Amino acid sequence: MSSNTPITPEAAKIRMADLCARSEQCEADIRQKLYRLGLTSSQVQQIVTELIEEKFIDNARFARSFARDKCRFSCWGRHKIRLALAAKRLTPQDIAQGLHAIEEADYLNALKRTTMAKARSLDLNGPDAREERMKLFRHLLSRGFESEIASKAVKEACSPPKP
Repeated sequence: MSSNTPITPEAAKIRMADLCARSEQCEADIRQKLYRLGLTSSQVQQIVTELIEEKFIDNARFARSFARDKCRFSCWGRHKIRLALAAKRLTPQDIAQGLHAIEEADYLNALKRTTMAKARSLDLNGPDAREERMKLFRHLLSRGFESEIASKAVKEACSPPKP
């Protein structure tokens, strides 16, 4: 569809419903897409309301899916996930539900994978060990992991493997 041709609200709703059926979407993202299609505020509000009523959009469901996926596939920590969900204008309750949906085993696995991947490029027991360990610690913090578990992960990465 060319950018000059206006889209009807009905066609826009069908397009957004199809998108929501294929992948989880949050209300803010759908609103943004509808505005980009050139719809008015009242048309956007009407479409979003209908999509919510028809269960195409569910911010709590989106938050749970987003949090689990970012943990499992992108190895993000809770802090980074919380900030990303807040950037999508979700309520604190939806964000809390999303973070609660992360399985502890998945979370620790993401921490371990991130730690090991970064540790391969560092010499954690060499002459500049302190600086290298700080690099690893800062990397884990930048990925959104809490300082307490990041510190433990750095210590484990530095210790020799157990037989």
